Parts: sequence; C-alpha cells; structure tokens
Amino acid sequence: MSFTVAIVGRPNVGKSTIFNRLIERQKAIVDDLSGVTRDRQYNVAEWCGKSFDLIDTGGFVDRSKDIFEKEIRKQVVIALDEASLIIFVVDVTTGITALDDEMAALLRRSKKPVLLMVNKVDNHSRGLSATEFYSLGFEHTFFVSSLSGSGTGEMLDELIKHIPDDAVWDSDMDDLPKIAIVGQPNVGKSSMLNALVGKERTIVSPISGTTRDTIHTRYTQFGKDFVLVDTAGLRKKSKVHEDLEFYSVIRAIKALDEADVCMLMIDAKEGFTSQDVNIFSLATRKGKGVVIVVNKWDLIEKETMTSVKFEEIIREKISPFKDVPIVFTSVKDKQRIMKAIEVVLEVVENRNRKITTSKLNDIMLREIERFPPPIHRGNSIKIKYCTQLPVVVPSFAFYTNYPKEISGSYTNFIENKIREHFEFSGVPVRVFFREK
Repeated sequence: MSFTVAIVGRPNVGKSTIFNRLIERQKAIVDDLSGVTRDRQYNVAEWCGKSFDLIDTGGFVDRSKDIFEKEIRKQVVIALDEASLIIFVVDVTTGITALDDEMAALLRRSKKPVLLMVNKVDNHSRGLSATEFYSLGFEHTFFVSSLSGSGTGEMLDELIKHIPDDAVWDSDMDDLPKIAIVGQPNVGKSSMLNALVGKERTIVSPISGTTRDTIHTRYTQFGKDFVLVDTAGLRKKSKVHEDLEFYSVIRAIKALDEADVCMLMIDAKEGFTSQDVNIFSLATRKGKGVVIVVNKWDLIEKETMTSVKFEEIIREKISPFKDVPIVFTSVKDKQRIMKAIEVVLEVVENRNRKITTSKLNDIMLREIERFPPPIHRGNSIKIKYCTQLPVVVPSFAFYTNYPKEISGSYTNFIENKIREHFEFSGVPVRVFFREK
C-alpha cells in the first residue's frame, strides 16, 4: 500500500512552501496572507528512490467560529486520519504559540510518527532561537528553511526510514483518464466531486471562490477508474481583483492542460453565459473533450420541452461545434450525476478513438467524390488520400494538389462528415490539408 505524509501546522508557517519544495514544483498556492490553503492538496514526492504521497493542509485554528477556519480544521483532521506520518511545521520567528501547543497535543494523541520542522531557520541567531521547540517533546526535530531548502535533506533521510519496503506509489494514476470539473464560481463543482466520492473531499460553501487550488481525487467505484480534478471557478478577468484569485485561475487553466475531458458545469438559473462560452472555447482550443453539465436543474420551473429549448440555446451559442453532450443534473439531490460520469467516460473513449486508414479512405473519399471541393481558377482540386495523425487530439490529414485553396466551409463539411460516420461526440476534431 502507499505511504502518506501530511504537512500540518497553524496558518502562515510555510507549509505550502515546504510542500512545493518536496514535490519540486510550484503546485500549492503560496501567499503572505494566512489561510491561503483551504483544501487538502495531494501529490507524490520522491527521495533516494522511495516515493510517498504528500498532503498539504490548511492552517489549523482550533475553536474558531470563522466558516473557512472551521472547515480547514475538519480537513486537517481528515488528513491526520489518512496519513502514515506527520510533518508538523512551526515558525521560529514567532516562537511557540498557544496554537502550536494545541496542535502538538493533538498530534501526540494521534500516535502517528511525527517529524517536527522548525521553519525559517536561515541564520545562526534563528538557529539558537529554534532550540526552544525541543520542549514540544518530539523525538525528531529539524531546523529548516523552506525557501533555501537547508535542512530538508536531513528531514527526508529520516522520513524514508519509516517507509516500509512494500509501500508503493500508485503510479498508474498517470495512465488514468483525467476529468477536470470546470466552470464559474459557485456552480457546484466541489459539491459534484464530494457527491461522487461520497465524502467531503473539498470544502463547500455558499461563498464563491471557496476552492483555490486544483484538487486531484482518484475515483474507483462501480467498475470505473479515473481521476477527478476540482478546480477554482473561472470568472471574467475584469472581476479578478485579488492576486490570490489570479493564481487560482492560472492553476485552473493549467488543470485543463492535464485533463483529457472537461466537465463544464453551469448554473441552470444563470443560463449559458458569455463566460461559459469563453471557458468552452478555451477547452476546445486546448483539444479537450467537453461535456456540459447543467446543474441546479431542480430549481427550474419545468414546462413542456423546457430541457430541449435550454439545450437549443446552448448549442446555438457554441456553434459550429454542436456535437457536445449536455446533461441536466441536480448535485444537491444527486440526480443524474452518475449519468454525467457515464457520458464523460464515453467522451474519453471518443477522444482516444483511432480510425484505420483503409476505413477512413473508403468512407471519406466516397463523400468527397459526391461533393468535391469547388474548382480553383479553372483547376480541379483533387483529394486522393487521407489518414488520422498520431496525436492526442483526433486530427486528420487530407492530401490534395491545392491545400491552400480549400475554403473554411469545405473544411467544416469534411469535419461534419467525419462526425457523421465516426463517433467523436464531445471531442474537437482537427482537419488539415497537405500537398500530396
């Protein structure tokens, strides 16, 4: 089984900086503002040939009435339950605080191995001040600087001693389909993830912008196996005022790069807005499959053909790419959420679909013979051969004598015929004309 390490501590002691250093890339958001990390952040780290799961958590604030701090505390407790080993981070510049004492007491009750990291020890005087943290009573105490990396090697040497030889990282996650849940703030993205996995994997609140990091969760139920990626809400640039939200948006966009298919969630009450169109266009430009999920459908007063009319409005706005599945759900009532997943997985299959060259030529050359390209300056444009290109996004090359003279309308005709004969619903199809 895998070995899991949780990084915990009070707010603003440098947990996310340590997380980024251990995984060797900037994944968790780091800011001087306390309470930046809200959800648990997962990734894999490696040291001396041994790999382990690493969890970054929000700052622990006991007995707080703040809505986010209460939820962060719940997330920390969940991380403690999941972890095989705890990295407890404290700040030498503030000394031992009451929150540090409370956290230390909680960790001692957990009976999990604990490595105490005294952070921000970047000069000799701070090294002397750090000795007071020995009074917390943890056997393994390390003086580190998360910014420079000093002291982290000694800590990792001790950490891997606790990893049993049969602990393995679930490396096949890299080969699993990745589904990004995207959309504007407060449309139900985190609620969808929590409803699917059956537990509070991410924080949910009525406040838009609750999710800031991208959250990866493996789903292995009902014979299905894939990775769900919850992302921060993508709002218009003009409405992004905080630097923190800007970083969240950047990470949400990067999550699109990782994903195979995007589950674009919209609010049924708001309809398919211009920002939803922008997100859809961004996903298709990146070559991702798309399934549109209309959430909060339970709040809409239904009449005859309500869903059909709603669907027509959406397809008109995403024209000419109309071959996109649309699912109407209510995450709150858990209506049709599994239907949405089934459709998403069908789109994953469509994106991976490969058409043999012989079959493609038999069908497409027949269609081209029926409706050939318009004559260019008295010369006939002839397409003699076509093949699917060996790339991730379904792409097709058609070889012709005048590739630059093929009109956009005829390109659309070719794409529509490909979609008519082969199942590429929800997936962008790219058509190229090359000189034979």
